[in-house]
Amino acid sequence: MATIAIYSLKGGVGKTTMAVNLAWCSAIRSARRTLLWDLDPQAASTFLLGGDAPSHHAAQSIFSKDIAAAKLICGTAFERLELLPADTSLRGLDHLFHALEKKKRLSKLLDDLTEDYDRILLDCPPGLTDTSEQVMRAADLIVVPVVPSPLSRRAFDEVATHLAQRGAKVPLMPVHAMVDRRRKLHVEALSRDPDWPTVPMASLIEAVAVRRSPVGAFAPRSEAARAFAGLWQTIEQALARRIPAK
Repeated sequence: MATIAIYSLKGGVGKTTMAVNLAWCSAIRSARRTLLWDLDPQAASTFLLGGDAPSHHAAQSIFSKDIAAAKLICGTAFERLELLPADTSLRGLDHLFHALEKKKRLSKLLDDLTEDYDRILLDCPPGLTDTSEQVMRAADLIVVPVVPSPLSRRAFDEVATHLAQRGAKVPLMPVHAMVDRRRKLHVEALSRDPDWPTVPMASLIEAVAVRRSPVGAFAPRSEAARAFAGLWQTIEQALARRIPAK
C-alpha cells in the first residue's frame, strides 16, 4: 500500500479537484483498491464524490480512536474507489494532534488500512499545521499543485524548505496546475520548470463540481482527462522507484 498526499500550503490551487481525479485514475485506470481520505473540514472531496458528511461529526473521532476508520468508510459510484468522508469536526484536528502528542498517529491509522487498499490518497487542508506535520510523516509521496504565479511558487518553495530543514525524506512532486498557456506568466513558469507535470485550466475540470464526478468519468477523451491520467502514471512511476515491488 502507498499513501499519496495532495497538499499545498496555499489554498485555491485546485487541490481537491486533483485529489478526486487522481483517486479515480487509481481505481479505474490502474485498477487499484483505492481510498480517498478527506482531511479537509470543508469536506469538498466528500461532496464531489457524492458522499455525505457523517451527521454525528465523527471524522475527528477516528484520531482520538473513539471510532475505527473502517466504520466510516463508504462506497462511491466507482468500482474500487471508496471514501473516508470529512466533516466540520476536523476544524479541531490540529488542537487534537497537539494535545495527543502522538506525532505518528495518522501513520499508525494508515497502517491499520494496509490490507484493504493498494493506494490511499489524502486530500489535505492547506497550511503548515500539526495536521500537515502528520501528513509529512505518513505519506510516501506528496503531490503539490502549483498555480503558475509568484505566490503559489513561493508557497511551494516554503514547503520544500520546511521539509529539508526537518530532514524529512518524503519526496515532493510539484505539478503545474490550472495552466492557461495563453497567459505569458504561465508560459514563463512552465519554461522555468519544464519537467513538472501539467494540468490545464479547463471548463471540463470546473464542471467536476457541477457533475460531482471526476472528469475521466464524463469526458474520458478530453485534454483534462488525459492530463490527470498522465499525472497519475507519473505518480505510479515515482512510487515504483520509492517502493519496489515485492
